[in-house]
Amino acid sequence: MARSPLLDPEENYTFSKYAELPFDPADILAEFGVSLKNTALELPQQLPIDPNPLKVELQDNLTLVDPSSEIARREALIFPVLRTVCKFIQAPLKIEYPVRVSSKLRGSFDYFLPTSQNLIVIEAKNADLAKGFTQLAVELIALDQWTKAVTPVLYGAVTTGDTWKFGLFRRDAKEVQKDINTYAIPNDVDRVLSILFGITLGLSDATR
Repeated sequence: MARSPLLDPEENYTFSKYAELPFDPADILAEFGVSLKNTALELPQQLPIDPNPLKVELQDNLTLVDPSSEIARREALIFPVLRTVCKFIQAPLKIEYPVRVSSKLRGSFDYFLPTSQNLIVIEAKNADLAKGFTQLAVELIALDQWTKAVTPVLYGAVTTGDTWKFGLFRRDAKEVQKDINTYAIPNDVDRVLSILFGITLGLSDATR
């Protein structure tokens, strides 16, 4: 027996709205014909730079700034990481990048790296990583429909500034995969950088 739709067909939904919905994330993605899987992702990794200068910068930022607000987390913890990646790979960093696919898939990507993998990174509102991942998953679905790239896998990350979690969208399978691992900043900055470089430099896709 088919269940009733969760989303109001008469209502517009921004990406951030999905983080506020009280429904199970898998049920929300099912509205778009997409499944959700929690798994230990084997993400592409490459570390072409010394991560220690960035680690020192992030440690210094944490001693100077209380990362309790969204703007503090973005400027003190998130932007330095993404700036480091974009500077090395010589790619632009799009901030609050607007995208509209439909009335149900619209809004702005917090951070968008328009490389061959079209990586998106979002800052988890209210430092809620779980709800932030729901928003990320919906943004990956939007990215799948919006981008002209033919890569079989699209990557994304959600972060509270001091914690990062990665995910991906397998386009043919219509499946979002959520990594069960999380990475702490600044201690795991080498791992975070390694994954971000592995994705943006276009290394082999994550294994199934």
